[in-house]
Amino acid sequence: MSEVSRRKPAFYALRPGGWRDYVTLLHPPYTVWNLSYVVIGATLAPDWRPIRLGAGLVAFFLGLGIGAHALDELHDRPLQTRIPDRVLSGLAGVSIAGAVAIGIVAAVAWTPWLAAFVAFGGFIVCAYNLELFGGRFHGDWWLAISWGSLPILAAYLAADGIVTWQALGAAAFGCLLIVAQRRLSTPVRLVRRRLPDAGDATRDALVSGIEGALRAMTAAVVALAVALVILRAR
Repeated sequence: MSEVSRRKPAFYALRPGGWRDYVTLLHPPYTVWNLSYVVIGATLAPDWRPIRLGAGLVAFFLGLGIGAHALDELHDRPLQTRIPDRVLSGLAGVSIAGAVAIGIVAAVAWTPWLAAFVAFGGFIVCAYNLELFGGRFHGDWWLAISWGSLPILAAYLAADGIVTWQALGAAAFGCLLIVAQRRLSTPVRLVRRRLPDAGDATRDALVSGIEGALRAMTAAVVALAVALVILRAR
């Protein structure tokens, strides 16, 4: 691992400045991971409803892919981007409002139970990323529920109108996998962002190995989502 690589705040972060900051802001591997959960939830439902899946993908991309990450960067600049605070605030406000609007329309059109998921999502995206209420909701399990269970359950509910045991099982899978991801990614972030840049072969090998595992986990979730879409679309 090179010195430049060690100094990056995340393995997927691009060189700071311009459009690259906005790509980095999305945390691309984790946004794709989250959207794959939406796909998994929708494809497990008895009826194949691609339009509802599309709406769910847009809503979660706005709410979590853009909104949550913009709030996170606004809070303490973990990715060290140069995006102005006012731009981050605007991105967060517009994207979260758009996600909530899609959720409300979906609740009216498909099932009112979605309103509960919309309310929880709107709350947790702010409470977690801004560490409101003294950081009470800023923990690994809250992240796992909101990024792992919520997209699977919401997508399943939008497609089927009810939450079944198979949906809850899939939500548990999503939740636990996010917990595993956090247990791996947290120490790596500490190494990258807080410890000195002086080379240490053992440490560098450990970071490289963990980040390789995170890449593989992302690819595995995406592969599962793609396989389920192919199965349902036949």
